[in-house]
Amino acid sequence: MTSPDPSLTVPALRARARAIFDAGVAAADPGRAVARWLARGELDPPGPGGSQIVIAFGKAALGMADAARAVLGPVETLVVTNYENAAGQTAAEGMTVMAAGHPVPDANGAAAAEAILQRLARAGAADRVLALVSGGGSALLPAPAGTISLADKAEVNRLLLASGAEIEEMNLVRQNLSRLKGGGFLRQAAPAPVTALILSDVVGDDLRVIASGPTVAPLGGPEAARTALVARGLWDALPETVRRHLSGAAPVPPATPAARNILVGSNALSVAAMVAAGARAHHRPLVGDVGAAAEEVVAAALALPPGAALAFGGETTVTIRGTGRGGRNQELALRVALSAVARGLSGDWAFLAGGTDGRDGPTEAAGGLVDPGTPARIAAAGLDGAALLADNDSNRALAVAGDLLVTGATGTNVADLAVLVRGTA
Repeated sequence: MTSPDPSLTVPALRARARAIFDAGVAAADPGRAVARWLARGELDPPGPGGSQIVIAFGKAALGMADAARAVLGPVETLVVTNYENAAGQTAAEGMTVMAAGHPVPDANGAAAAEAILQRLARAGAADRVLALVSGGGSALLPAPAGTISLADKAEVNRLLLASGAEIEEMNLVRQNLSRLKGGGFLRQAAPAPVTALILSDVVGDDLRVIASGPTVAPLGGPEAARTALVARGLWDALPETVRRHLSGAAPVPPATPAARNILVGSNALSVAAMVAAGARAHHRPLVGDVGAAAEEVVAAALALPPGAALAFGGETTVTIRGTGRGGRNQELALRVALSAVARGLSGDWAFLAGGTDGRDGPTEAAGGLVDPGTPARIAAAGLDGAALLADNDSNRALAVAGDLLVTGATGTNVADLAVLVRGTA
C-alpha cells in the first residue's frame, strides 16, 4: 500500500499557513526598517549647541529606538510602548522606556504623553527631533484637550471600538480631543525641526491616520468629528465634556509646521513577503465589516486551485453585539471556518488570520488558525459555533477547538495578515 503524502495532511497545511504568516511578520521588523533609512545618511544633524532627540512611540517603538541608537549613538531617547513589549526591557544609557495601556488609554499613557509634551516644549531651533512612529501610538499617548478627562477619552475609545467604526473615523475623533494628535506633536516641538520615520499599520498608508497623525495635518476639524459620531449613533452616549468640546467655537488651530515624514514599513510590504514565501496576493485588502470579509475569503478559496496559497492584508471591523471575548482576527477565522464548511469547500485547507503585533482584541491571542475540522471540534466540546459568534465569543470557540493563534508580542505592527492554503487532493 502506498503511504499517504504527508504534505496533503491538515497539520502540514496549518504549518504552511503559519510559515507564510511568519514571513509577513518578519518583513515588518521595525529595527531593520529604521536602520535601512538611517544608513542613507539623510538625517540632518543638530545645529550649533543643539541636541539630537529621539522620541519613539507605538508597539514597535523599542525596536525602532534600538536601531536608531545603534546608528546615532547614546542620544537622548524617550520610548513609549505597550506593556507586553516593554516587559523585561532594560533601558540603556540616556534612554527612558515608559509602558502604557493599549487599546484602552490609561493613566500611565497620560503620564507618558505629558513627558513627551514637556520634552518637546524645551526643544530649541538648534535641536533636531527624530520621531519614530508606529501603530498603537494613538491609544498609548492620551493627551486630553481642554477639560476632557482621561476617563472621558477612554469612554470615547470604548464606544468607537464597539461601534465598528473604521480607523479613519476613530482617528478623526481622537485628533480633535488631543494635544498631540493631528499635528499636535509638531506644534509642540516647534521651532525644532522634526523628521518622522513611520511604520504603517493602516491599509493605504494614510499618514494622517497612523497613530492619529501626530506629525501631519489633521483629518478634519470638530465639525467633521461631530458628523462621524452622529452617523454612528454615538453622540448622545458621549461624555458631556466631549460633546461640549466638539460643539464649542473652537479657535482656529495654528498652522501645522512642516516635517519630513518617511514611510519605512507597511502592510503591503508584508503581503509582498508572503508572496515571496509561496502565496499569491489577493486582489485587494480585507477591510470593512468582518462578516463581509469572511465571505470574500471563502469565495476566493472556492476559486483557488488545489495546492495554492492566498495572502491577504488589511484590517476588518467588528460590531460588538454580545458579551463574549475575541478580536477581529479571531472572529474572521471563526466565520471563515463556519462558512467554508457550510458552503462545501472541498478537500483539506487551512486559514490563518492574525494581528502582526501578536495581539487581537483584549485577549492573549493574535488571531486564529482554522481548518475543515474546526466546527466539529467546537461541537464535540458541547458548544454551538454560530451561537458563540453571535455573542462575539470567538475566543472561546477557537480555544475549545485548539485553534487560537498565539505568537506573543512581536515588537511590530503593520495591521493584519491572513493566509488561505488548499491541499492538493
